[in-house]
Amino acid sequence: MEPRALRRAVAAGRATAAELGLRVDDVVVIHDSDRVALRLVPCDVLARVAPSCHLAESEFEVEVARRLADAGAPVAGLDPRVEPRVHVRDGFAVSLWTYYAPVGPEVAPADYADAFLRHHAALRRIDLAAAPRFTDRVAAALREVSDREHSPELSDPDRDVLIDTLSGTSAAIGLAGAGEQLLHGEPHPGNLLNTRRGPLFVDLATCCRGPIEFDLAHAPEEVGEHYAGADHDLIRRCRALNWAMFSAWRWRRDDRMPDRAHWRTEGLARVRAALDRCGMD
Repeated sequence: MEPRALRRAVAAGRATAAELGLRVDDVVVIHDSDRVALRLVPCDVLARVAPSCHLAESEFEVEVARRLADAGAPVAGLDPRVEPRVHVRDGFAVSLWTYYAPVGPEVAPADYADAFLRHHAALRRIDLAAAPRFTDRVAAALREVSDREHSPELSDPDRDVLIDTLSGTSAAIGLAGAGEQLLHGEPHPGNLLNTRRGPLFVDLATCCRGPIEFDLAHAPEEVGEHYAGADHDLIRRCRALNWAMFSAWRWRRDDRMPDRAHWRTEGLARVRAALDRCGMD
């Protein structure tokens, strides 16, 4: 966020928690992008604060978290001391979550796959009619790179690569005929915490419907080898698609991801490498 918006977001997170009776002496910014994650101490709450234009996404995330907790999924939970809902304050949507201190190294591939299996099983036990299909997210990314006003700095050759990958790979995945279910949507290593309770998925607003390979393609390659029944060719196609979506967001005129210049170049390189791995031009 811009510095002024970040200060307002921090103030909104602090004031929301304090108004609900949680003690807040200090605020630590854990993540700062188009929305922020704040650790509030000493109450040890993680406040997720987004501009109010993202209110519907925040409410969807809270509903997903509530239902998955009831289903026993390995997910970060909402703070049990307050009502599980989104609070609107000073133009921001604020939700309050349990803070989990990270422990140990990164999650090992076998443990990552086990967390996936348990998470996918829980997702099959809940009903979320509002969850989009993965192709809805592909279509949104395709609109960004198809409109030069939205992505004016993207070169024509790179634009063609992203358009062809988003449209062609998405169609190929649909033709593969894989079964679909509710998914996390973006379960990359940054969204899987290693905690004292074991691995826990966070950032649940990306929940969507699609083949389980769409989720597995966000994880390190070794993870899929430990997931029984996964289609490895489909994982490779999904990985190309995921990198194309990632790159599409980075080339948006108003993208605010830290190190955007690096990730613009890196994202396109990852797209081309993933296409090569699955034998696609």
